[in-house]
Amino acid sequence: MPVKVGDSAPDFTLPAQNGSSVSLSDFRGKKAVVLYFYPKDDTPGCTAESCAFRDRYEVFQTAGAEIIGVSGDSNESHQKFASKYNLPFTLLSDKGDQVRKLYGATAAFGLFPGRVTYVIDQQGVIKYVFDSMFNFQGHVEEALKTLQQLASK
Repeated sequence: MPVKVGDSAPDFTLPAQNGSSVSLSDFRGKKAVVLYFYPKDDTPGCTAESCAFRDRYEVFQTAGAEIIGVSGDSNESHQKFASKYNLPFTLLSDKGDQVRKLYGATAAFGLFPGRVTYVIDQQGVIKYVFDSMFNFQGHVEEALKTLQQLASK
């Protein structure tokens, strides 16, 4: 059962590309989180999406949010991907897709791991879910719009 707007975001701890462990609860009470699940490092769509997040990273930071990307790729793959495209945010390795399953960001078309973005507020509540395999820019724009709406409340 996928998580939805209004649900508490399930906590998790996963390894990051720098070798540290990152927990969603590390951000609770401090920052909003834009958590995006993507299929695979260094593929055309995932590169376009990740670079779009990179290009707007400072805007997300100004809006009080941290960006976290998650895929089933290894830490080594994440290191290469982040380095190649100068990605300034954390990429987490979800071997076996356990966190992906926990969130319900599972297979698109029954073939590929889904491309789903969650906006999670400082209290750990999911405020927006954007699920689109091909609208790479939409993930960034909709997440930013949601954060700006939260800030104006």
